[in-house]
Formats: sequence, C-alpha cells, structure tokens
Amino acid sequence: MKIGARVFKTGLAVAISLWVGELVGLQSPLIAAIAAIVMIQPSIYRSWVQVLQQLQSNLIGACMALLAVWLFGSSPLAIGLVAILVILLCIRLKAEETIGLTVVTVVVLMEAHGLGWPLIWDRLAALLTGIVSSFVVNIAIAPPRHRSRFLNFVQDAQSQLSRLLRTSVSNELKEKVFKDELSALRAQLRKLDGFYDLFAEERVLRRKSRVHRARLLVVYKAMLAALERGVTLVDAVEEYYFPAAPEGSWSRLVDRQIETLCSYHEQLLWKWEGKLKSHASAAAPPPEGTILLTELINEGAADPVARTRLLTVAAAIFAYEDRLRRLDKLTEQWLDRQEGPESEA
Repeated sequence: MKIGARVFKTGLAVAISLWVGELVGLQSPLIAAIAAIVMIQPSIYRSWVQVLQQLQSNLIGACMALLAVWLFGSSPLAIGLVAILVILLCIRLKAEETIGLTVVTVVVLMEAHGLGWPLIWDRLAALLTGIVSSFVVNIAIAPPRHRSRFLNFVQDAQSQLSRLLRTSVSNELKEKVFKDELSALRAQLRKLDGFYDLFAEERVLRRKSRVHRARLLVVYKAMLAALERGVTLVDAVEEYYFPAAPEGSWSRLVDRQIETLCSYHEQLLWKWEGKLKSHASAAAPPPEGTILLTELINEGAADPVARTRLLTVAAAIFAYEDRLRRLDKLTEQWLDRQEGPESEA
C-alpha cells in the first residue's frame, strides 16, 4: 500500500498540532487535531484560500455561538438551531468547505460557555493552532507538484487511448474488457482535468513567470483536447462504424489512418519530453488521408444511412487529427522559445 503525500502531511499536521497544543498548555489539543485534518488541501493556493475562508467562517460562527448562548442558553436544542443557521450562512457565503470546522467551533464554544471564558479562549486557540499547523505543513513539506503529476497522467491516458483505438476497428477486445478500459480512460481524463485546474489556479508573483506559465497552460489544454478527441473517435467507431458494415478497402484505410494518428500522438509526447533527436520530428499523417476516406464513402456507400454513419466516423478522425496538429504546432512554438530559457513557474 502506497502512502501519498497528502496522507503523510495530514498525519504530520495532526502530530504537530497536538504537540504544539501540549507545549502551550491547551486544555483541548484534540480540537487542534480536528482542525488540522480538515485544513489539508491538494494545493498551496487552495490552502491559503481555505485559511482565509476558515478564519472568516469561524469568526462568524464564534460570534453567533456566543450571542446565542447569551440569548437562549446552551441547551442541545439551541446548539442544533445555531448549527443549522451557521450551515445556511456558509452556503450563502459560498464557503461550503468550511462548514465542518465552523460547526465544530459553534458546538465547542456553546458547550464550554458554562465553564467560563478561559475555556472558550482555550478552544479558540486550539482551532487556530490546528489551522496554522496544517497550513505550514502543506507549504513546507513536499509541496504539491501538479505539473509532473499531470504529465504522468497524460502519458498513461495516451497509452490507454492508443490501445483502444488500435483495436477499435479490428474489434479484437472482449466487450467487457473494452468497456472497462474505456471507463478507466474516462476516469483518467477526469483526474487530468482536476490536475489541470490545480495547476492553473496556482498564483505566481513575477510577471515573466506568469507569461511562461500561461503559455504552458495553453499546451496542457491542447494535450487534454487531443485526448478528449481521441475518446470521441473511440465512441464514434463503437456507435457508427460497425452498424454501417463498411467494405474492406474503406475498413483497411480507417485502420491505417487510426494507426498513423496513434503513432503521431505518441511521438508528440516524446517530442515534448525531449526524447526525439534534434533533427527528428513527429510523423504527421498526410493531409489527403481523411479526404480519401470521404471520397471512398461517397463512391461506395449506396445506403444514405450507412453513408451518414461513415461520415460521422470520418469527421471524428479529422477532429482527432486536427487536435494533434494543433498540439504539434504549440509544442514546436514552446520548444523554440525554450532555446532562450525562461525561469520555470
């Protein structure tokens, strides 16, 4: 079993918050540990936003809790009603992620009110200890590397896509295996979208670094678009190709065109990683390939329904090829700029 960085940092933040709580003499260090667990986020930017939101929401929750105790007392019914009001307020402020810790703040403050102000301040200090501990751990210990994780997932997704495309026309995979592979690929693309968002929302201070990262994001978006067009092609072959029952020559041409595009996609990623020789370039398919597909359809498919289905497949092939050519162009532009290196964001 592999322990991820976020799991490790959560445990470390809990340990540090408990240790700091005992060191400063908090009566409720367990509350600090609870706050530390809630606060760990997958990126530094989200950690900072979470800190600001938590401070805002917990301050409002603490004020509401103390006001409610003064007006209605600290009965279980009063605590429950205030918790409901706090949840609604957090939703109204679009700070849903802070609901858990804010409700904890309300409960511990209202429950401690009968024991005096020193215990109230102690519990507030415990909450702040957990928030600060988790934030420090998240930025100091193994900061998230979304760029490398994104590229690793792109490689894996392209390998999965290539397997599905290369066996789509020949229909060699068992139905269950095909569906499982396609489902896994879709899940991989959802993770890629998440990593892209995490990388895109990170903030950099220097203008030169911001420009550098903006260009990088354009290339990454093109990588995502190429993978998504590839999945669209898999769906098109599955839904429209076989019901049309194309003739042998068209089938062989489609198979060859898809094989060429898969190789092109692989080589584009090799180019991005610097694996190709300096004089080598990714082998782009000849532009007349897709045109020949449409000509064969018009000549050979007498049935209008079959012709429409085959044209849909040809359109998906063209769309995938178009995304790959755009990715190729953006990669070339990026590599040309890297000849005069810029500092990495």
